[in-house]
Amino acid sequence: MAALVGGGPSPRPGEISLAHRGVLFLDEMPEFGRAALESLRQPLEDRMVRIGRARESVRMPAAFLLVASANPCPCGWLGCEERSCNCAMGAIERYRARLSGPLLDRIDLQVRVGAVGLADMRTSVDGETSAAIGARVEAARARQAQRLAAYGARTNAEMRPGVARETCRLTEAAERALARLFARRAGMSARGLERIVRVARTICDLEGVDDIGPGAIHEAAAYRTLDTDPLVDPRGVIAQGPFATV
Repeated sequence: MAALVGGGPSPRPGEISLAHRGVLFLDEMPEFGRAALESLRQPLEDRMVRIGRARESVRMPAAFLLVASANPCPCGWLGCEERSCNCAMGAIERYRARLSGPLLDRIDLQVRVGAVGLADMRTSVDGETSAAIGARVEAARARQAQRLAAYGARTNAEMRPGVARETCRLTEAAERALARLFARRAGMSARGLERIVRVARTICDLEGVDDIGPGAIHEAAAYRTLDTDPLVDPRGVIAQGPFATV
């Protein structure tokens, strides 16, 4: 945990501070210790980390972009069509339980990445270029910086809840869509709902749209499934739980 968040007899920065204004990638996230993962919760909210010692308390910057990967089960084959998962249901639940609900609440995009087929890997068809994507992202960030300049923020990720309510205007149809979504997803928290609105705001920024419509709300909700969907064991039996298999 000290290597990740910082610490030691004489407090030194950890990986989250070394990744300030950059990207922190955690591969095989459930394999990290529970205490280390839980220590990320407050820095993800405050964008800084506080380390207290008997004689001093130190604040270090930690405005990082968290990217993480995880297998669907200990063996990694749950939900795969090519191979069968041999994990017991209890082993899968314990593996998933290493990622707590409050931590998942703070991860805006939760997307399953399926296996890539040989035909897709060998295709000669070019996709969208990085330059085109970069130009669209730069334009979206410029929109955000202009909109949030009066609030002391530059990106949607830096918005506080009060700022989000003032700057993320939803159409009436979007408000109805959000209400239906909240009623349907019983496991969704207020923080999760706020994150959906912020992601929808970013989707609209990428499209150059001012008001958030129902399409952006539904798309943002589709990027957030791990904290609300049921858990399915390798034999196809559905068990209610806070984590998704896909």
